[in-house]
Amino acid sequence: MLKAIHQWILDNDWTPYLLVNTQVKSVQVPSEHIRDNRIVLNIAPQSIRGFQMDNDAVSFEARFSGRAQVVWVPIAAVEALYAKENGEGMSFEVDLHAEPVRPDSSSASRAEDKEPAAKVSHLKVIK
Repeated sequence: MLKAIHQWILDNDWTPYLLVNTQVKSVQVPSEHIRDNRIVLNIAPQSIRGFQMDNDAVSFEARFSGRAQVVWVPIAAVEALYAKENGEGMSFEVDLHAEPVRPDSSSASRAEDKEPAAKVSHLKVIK
């Protein structure tokens, strides 16, 4: 159902927003943006990279306050998926006690605990 709503929002050229309950075990989001145990995530294709949505979770990489971070949201933590422009979408019942299935269960920490790998720039300083 989540995939269908997401596609419907994109087909109408609206901006998909994902409302996540951060009390669900294994939610991996930037904690500085959590308000009242919830976070709203802009999941528009131009705002994120590596988007994946399956039966277990929604995951992607996005920039928060200038830092690239990995986001992983178990489906049990999704409260709603709706269009920013008009609020159209659907809400879901959250299961706070669900046991999420992670592809790499060893990394159940919050996104800010993971620093992206340093990249070597190809640019030179010219004076």
